[in-house]
Amino acid sequence: MLPSGSVYFLKLGGSLITDKTKPRTPRMDVLERLAVEIADACAQNPALRLVVGNGAGSFGHIPARRYGTRQGVHTTEDWRGFAEVWHEAATLNRLVTNALHSAGLPAVAFPPSASVTARDGRVLAWDLSPIRNALQAGLLPVVHGDVIFDTVRGGTILSTEDLFEHLARQLHPERILLAGLEEGVWADYPICTRLIPEITPEVFPQVAPALGGSSATDVTGGMASKVRQSLALVDELPGLEIQIFSGERHGQVESALLGARVGTSLRKK
Repeated sequence: MLPSGSVYFLKLGGSLITDKTKPRTPRMDVLERLAVEIADACAQNPALRLVVGNGAGSFGHIPARRYGTRQGVHTTEDWRGFAEVWHEAATLNRLVTNALHSAGLPAVAFPPSASVTARDGRVLAWDLSPIRNALQAGLLPVVHGDVIFDTVRGGTILSTEDLFEHLARQLHPERILLAGLEEGVWADYPICTRLIPEITPEVFPQVAPALGGSSATDVTGGMASKVRQSLALVDELPGLEIQIFSGERHGQVESALLGARVGTSLRKK
């Protein structure tokens, strides 16, 4: 049972809160500004129940690619890589929770590596009662892309979108907000002059050829996979809307949390 009020998920993308071209380089000024925007939105709408997730950016993706962690973990070297990716992801998540606390938010981290089991790259089991209890208590649960023990692959990585997909089926958010660097989904990537304001499952085959990947190291897929995964979820869950937008613009995260449509909206007609 969740308290009354809207439930939103917000992802702070790795490309937004880190410099993905430089290993272990957070963008602290951006992270601190985003935390203040989240705090301001929560103050303006006390009924909002929010789950925040963050990507791994230049902390987790680089060692993950070096060791091929998402594809599977079996050898001693693979498991050392698994631990390295865990350490990098946890380090960035700590910076995120520190920024949220500094902005006055009651953030509590829920590391997926400690509570999620996967089967061939998808969530198999996850006890969500602690996250439900945190929301009931008015706290701000924080998850992040993380290494996960997997019954088929040994180990793998689940992105924030992978985790949100499972959470959405259980917590039924009204909106999932994916804040990155891009203004939204471009019809002419990488030229980026024509933004697509809305994508539905019906029109996706028409826009799919225009979708590009990521301009930096990203082991969990670029824009095309993000849109495909998001559309499958909105097709499955009635009333869900997912927005892909830029958190680089001052005030956009706050506006989105307060109900504004920004960037590209993905929803079912």
